[in-house]
Amino acid sequence: MGPLPRTVELFYDVLSPYSWLGFEILCRYKNIWNIHLQLRPTFIAGIMKSSGNKPPALVPSKGKYLTNDIKLLGQHVQVPIRMPKDFFSVILEKGSLSAMRFLTAVNMEHPEMLEKVSRELWMRVWSRDEDITEPGSILTAAEKAGMSTEGARALLEKISTPQVKNQLKETTEAACKYGAFGLPVTVAHLDGQTQMLFGSDRMELLAYLLGEKWMGPVPSAVSARL
Repeated sequence: MGPLPRTVELFYDVLSPYSWLGFEILCRYKNIWNIHLQLRPTFIAGIMKSSGNKPPALVPSKGKYLTNDIKLLGQHVQVPIRMPKDFFSVILEKGSLSAMRFLTAVNMEHPEMLEKVSRELWMRVWSRDEDITEPGSILTAAEKAGMSTEGARALLEKISTPQVKNQLKETTEAACKYGAFGLPVTVAHLDGQTQMLFGSDRMELLAYLLGEKWMGPVPSAVSARL
């Protein structure tokens, strides 16, 4: 028997395009590196409030840079990111609370579906400029990911329950305790110690910490194109 897989947690919110980039890279490497990847749906607005941070797009020069940065990174990582037409409405007004509560419910009851449902929600908001706040939109994403209509509706009915709300709150608080001030946050558990890395551009450093080989954001061992 070889060494046991190291646990790597990814805290993410589908409102964050950089989270999508980190998510796809780690999903590609989870069967290449000796890791156990735990996907942790998190509420980015809670992270911002707790840390006193603000969305980078609120700074005009950062917002201008972000638009081109996301486009280039999407091409580099082979993730079909396209900026929503009404960016500020999507980010600052609509938010992601219902979507992240839904993903929390998925993780609690059908964790095997979490990767696919998360991806479909990202595809809606960050690739097709579609809604992720209305119940029907969330339901459509879940169905497209392969969930039954009945199963998705049952989960949708639970997003207002104390159990789901508290779980999302606890996960967000856990990210904050690791030192999160934005998303994505990757936490590697190594020899009884934790290493928190911020951003989608720290995966090469994660490989170094794990003692694994970094083969770029699109390793040749997998078919990565979405």
